[in-house]
Amino acid sequence: MPVKKILVVDDSPTERHVLVQLLTQNGYQVITAENGEEGIGKAKAELPDLVLMDVVMPGLNGYQATRTLTRDEATKHIPVIVCTTKGQETDKIWGLRQGALDYIIKPVNGDELLAKIAAL
Repeated sequence: MPVKKILVVDDSPTERHVLVQLLTQNGYQVITAENGEEGIGKAKAELPDLVLMDVVMPGLNGYQATRTLTRDEATKHIPVIVCTTKGQETDKIWGLRQGALDYIIKPVNGDELLAKIAAL
């Protein structure tokens, strides 16, 4: 199933803007959320084809939100790619253990991200 609608969950207005620009210029419909709680709510309401999840956010962090989405009956079919500044190998392993399909380190390489989305 081709990815058309993407939910970007990030507390940084700059990061959200950069990702929204990149994705909309490449034909994707983009929804945004500013934190984990809002991301879970929008994922359930909008049922996007993909979630791009930041980790370091106030309240529910990206690991917790990813775990919630990937274990909930309504959203577990939606792939999650973690996009974060946390670049340690242990961070990546932990992110994938929460149910993330992939893990990208910020600053995001646009070509790499688009290739990963196209491969879904």
